[in-house]
Amino acid sequence: MLTVLMVLDAIISVALIAAVLGQEAKSGGMGGMDGSSDAVFSGKARGMDALLARVTVILAILFAVITLIIAKMTS
Repeated sequence: MLTVLMVLDAIISVALIAAVLGQEAKSGGMGGMDGSSDAVFSGKARGMDALLARVTVILAILFAVITLIIAKMTS
């Protein structure tokens, strides 16, 4: 059972990385931190970006839960 959870955790982590890298940048990088750019809070994500944002949240929650279960099982 532990091996299955570890393999599932690895698969989810790769999918999470792919989902994060597939998203478009929401701001101008470090230049948006000084408040000069309003691009951070402008509009909602649409289409593929919205789907990838939801997938990212779901995968992150799954990754965290499975990792906690693995930690509990090994201690």
